[in-house]
Amino acid sequence: MNKFVKLSSVALMIALLGSCGMRKGPQGDVIGAQDRPEFNPQEVPFGMVPCPGGTFHMGQTDEDIAASMTNLNKQVTIGGFYMDETEVTNNEYRQFMNAIRQDSIDVLGEEYVMTELYPDTTVWVRDFTYHMGDPLMEYYYTHPAFDDYPVVGVDWFAAKYFCDWRTKLKNTYNKENGIAPMPNFRLPSEAEWEYASRGGRDMAAFPWGGPYLRNAKGCMLANFKPGRGDYYSDGYTYTGPVGAYFPNDFGLYDMSGNVSEWCEDAYYEAAVPVVWDLNPTYYNDSEPRKIVRGGSWKDIAYFLETGTRNFEYQDSARSYIGFRSAMIYLGRSSGNEF
Repeated sequence: MNKFVKLSSVALMIALLGSCGMRKGPQGDVIGAQDRPEFNPQEVPFGMVPCPGGTFHMGQTDEDIAASMTNLNKQVTIGGFYMDETEVTNNEYRQFMNAIRQDSIDVLGEEYVMTELYPDTTVWVRDFTYHMGDPLMEYYYTHPAFDDYPVVGVDWFAAKYFCDWRTKLKNTYNKENGIAPMPNFRLPSEAEWEYASRGGRDMAAFPWGGPYLRNAKGCMLANFKPGRGDYYSDGYTYTGPVGAYFPNDFGLYDMSGNVSEWCEDAYYEAAVPVVWDLNPTYYNDSEPRKIVRGGSWKDIAYFLETGTRNFEYQDSARSYIGFRSAMIYLGRSSGNEF
């Protein structure tokens, strides 16, 4: 047997031994921490729709009739994220309140829960002078007839607390079932909200794309105040059930009208030129004014425009402000995964 044949036999034996599982694998090498939770492509959270990342022109898309000069146009890039398909409803918020009152009342205290987290139903009486809001104060949050209507009467802090609770609820389930945790639910940034509102239509004045408030059949495209003293031409005197109108191209409902929505950002008149052009967000804990977007059932069309900025004080609950949650997408946002 020559030298070549001997070497071939040795190589064959090593290959056979390796195929029988006798090799131990890398020894003393960097192979990454083992026993990590399995994480498949991120699932679309229940009740949410994907908003693929992209670049758009953030800012006013029509005449700035208030001459506020607070939303000059600026091209920015937004990473992929998920957003609630609709505004958070009374019944969804009730699930949160039931869990808090059952599990956390001893820790948080009943006074905090009922004054800070429980929806302030008196907003229907306090927000408007000489207005018969008593029936809504009594029934809007408590009666099953309004279960699918957007929750109102919650301030910015309560909306954020809901998002924190929702994160714990989901990730407790994931942990018990050996699933990797999901990213946090949170309020959307102002830039995310505007990007999502446009649904991929750059420079669109309204979520449906066109500059008009009625479709070709003459039907209103959102719940708002069509004219002086006219609240009913869109079909609802006050709020309407979520998802009553057509969604935008991302599949999001009521991005204009129904209720205005809390965002993460603090309000700053010069925020547009100050913030970065990649996932811009303006944080300022010392600023009590927080961004609200989208306009509501009691607002004229100007406030429904995708580029109109507005604010409310963070500790103020209103009959026309609600919210929806957002969640970051983990991974390369090419758009194909959505």
